[in-house]
Amino acid sequence: MSNESTNPQQEPLEQVQDTEVVADEAALVDELTQANFRIEELEQALAAAEAKVEEQKDSVVRAAAEVDNIRRRAAMDVEKANKFALEKFANELLPVMDNMERALAGTNAEDEATKAMYEGVSLTMKTLVNAVEKFGVKVVDPIGQPFNPEQHQAIGMQPNPEVPANHVMVVLQKGYELNGRLLRPAMVMVSQGGGVDTQA
Repeated sequence: MSNESTNPQQEPLEQVQDTEVVADEAALVDELTQANFRIEELEQALAAAEAKVEEQKDSVVRAAAEVDNIRRRAAMDVEKANKFALEKFANELLPVMDNMERALAGTNAEDEATKAMYEGVSLTMKTLVNAVEKFGVKVVDPIGQPFNPEQHQAIGMQPNPEVPANHVMVVLQKGYELNGRLLRPAMVMVSQGGGVDTQA
């Protein structure tokens, strides 16, 4: 009888313990589920934060590149302004130089009547050319050189057996450059080479 009396008491106790274990397991599963959800939320927040950081890094790199480009452009503009500040002034001097060359062409160093004027204009011309060369102005006098449409303006073509074809045979007006930039092309006459073909 004592065995029967203890068995009925133990069964409810075991059932209570089993119920508590099941309840504890359910609570533990709930906590794990909530923890997993929280971990997923944190992982998503971390991924969003990392994406934002990458976006900010990209923005910073782009901004730095833009600033560098602006600096480079500004430096180039300053360099061009320094190189070509005299462009308008040099353009105003070109007719003066042309007139001096015409004066030299109209006088003769051998003629006593024009010898003094020739020497004076010649010295003035040399001084002026030397002065403008110090500031980057260079004369373009292409006689005997191949025709270059970037620096020469062809007025016409003539046959000339002494000058190769497409070479400058006469310079009608000299051209000028300022630090590599063309101020005015040289006006030239270009050779067709060969000569006139009389057989038809």
